[in-house]
Amino acid sequence: MKRMNILFLAVLIFVSYSACSTMAVANDYLHSTPGLSGYDPVAYFADSTPMRGNGHHEAIHQGVTYVFVNKDHKKQFIANPDRYLPAYGGYCAYGVAGGKKIVADPEAWKIVDGKLYLNVDKNIHQKWEKDIPEYLKKSEANWPHIKDKPASDL
Repeated sequence: MKRMNILFLAVLIFVSYSACSTMAVANDYLHSTPGLSGYDPVAYFADSTPMRGNGHHEAIHQGVTYVFVNKDHKKQFIANPDRYLPAYGGYCAYGVAGGKKIVADPEAWKIVDGKLYLNVDKNIHQKWEKDIPEYLKKSEANWPHIKDKPASDL
């Protein structure tokens, strides 16, 4: 009987440890996935070009890890993240205009009125640029309705 209790306790400890370590890995994964696909959000504004950040300079904002090319960009971001974050959570601005959340290409971008907008690819970006005011009007109307919905539900 005593041997059965020890075995039961050992299994219980193993199961508890397994469950806890799985949760830790999942949480770490969520926080280590880089925003903007690893591009430095400040570089768009400071250098007028997309640049990949690196693991030496990173900051977590609202559960998303952003990486930077240098410590100055990191400091600027921390001081005012809303200034540098892409519109629509980094989803394609053209897609949001159509009521969809589509993962964007950090190389297809434009700053309009001080806000960073991304598109799914350079072809869509060219189409979007032909009537930015109209697409932004549609995006602004759609975003509040789709913001909190999973992309797969749209």
